[in-house]
Amino acid sequence: MDSVDLQVLKSAKAWRDAGHAVNLVTVIETWGSAPRPPGAMLAIRRDGLIAGSVSGGCVEDDLIDRWKNTSLIHDKPALISYGVTQEEASRFGLPCGGALRLIQEPLTDTGWITDLLKRMDAHELVARVLDIDNGMSKLEPANRRDQVSFDGRILRTIHGPRWRLLIIGAGQLSRYIAPIAQTLDYEVIVCDPREEYNADWNVPGTALLKGMPDDVVLELNLDAHCAVVAVTHDPKLDDMALMEALKSPAFYVGALGSRVNTKKRKERLLEFDVTEAEIDRLHGPVGLRIGSRTPPEMAVSIMAEVTAVKNKYPLEHVGDKKLSNYAVA
Repeated sequence: MDSVDLQVLKSAKAWRDAGHAVNLVTVIETWGSAPRPPGAMLAIRRDGLIAGSVSGGCVEDDLIDRWKNTSLIHDKPALISYGVTQEEASRFGLPCGGALRLIQEPLTDTGWITDLLKRMDAHELVARVLDIDNGMSKLEPANRRDQVSFDGRILRTIHGPRWRLLIIGAGQLSRYIAPIAQTLDYEVIVCDPREEYNADWNVPGTALLKGMPDDVVLELNLDAHCAVVAVTHDPKLDDMALMEALKSPAFYVGALGSRVNTKKRKERLLEFDVTEAEIDRLHGPVGLRIGSRTPPEMAVSIMAEVTAVKNKYPLEHVGDKKLSNYAVA
């Protein structure tokens, strides 16, 4: 669940607890160029106040009108479709013939939201299972491979940090990378065995591990929903993490350094039983070329590249990634 939808649930709970009637809308299926993915949510208060988005603004006004129209109010979840025809897609401004199906759900109980938020604070990945025939729901454990699903009666949505980011180094740059990653729905883990760096690490919501980087990578048992960014600028630490991370299924492995230093790093890794194919997975110099010079700008650049790789977006479409942060020898 991304941070936008997390705020939707918090707003919905606060409104309902304050006595407002609230409608919760969830995207269950999209076709074409729909702006928001399955699982995206919108909370609508009876007076028209909203939190979140299910279409980037295309159908929200119609959903508000439906909620204000008592004849269209249901006492249990109901299906709504937009853009099924070209005429309707044009009417609602859905781009490129996009279409979407939604479930509109009157929020009568916030207990499940309280429980869900508690589990998410504990970094649990949770599935909410909603029966649209009776409006009953339950929470159950989920895993990172799970996706939003709907079989015509049962809606299963996934909530919690589906992605993990391991940052090697607790220095200044990491303090900017971590909160950006959290906003992008990553569980953030920082590894740094150096007391002078880890002693005052205090970024809320992150986990700090003080073990040696290679041991930490192995202990975390990285999977295809994990990314690793090495930013200590100390080969003794960065290389230890990289030689294990590059052998893992992690979808992204990157390291800070100039082009010259990156070339030297790759030569060193060959001496540590890392194959050329595995070394080719290394993103270095790390980050996209955006002219970044300051730590905050570099953090944006790094997370932009991680995002592009996660979304399987060709990096050549966003410029020459090799001319990136620390690209000058």
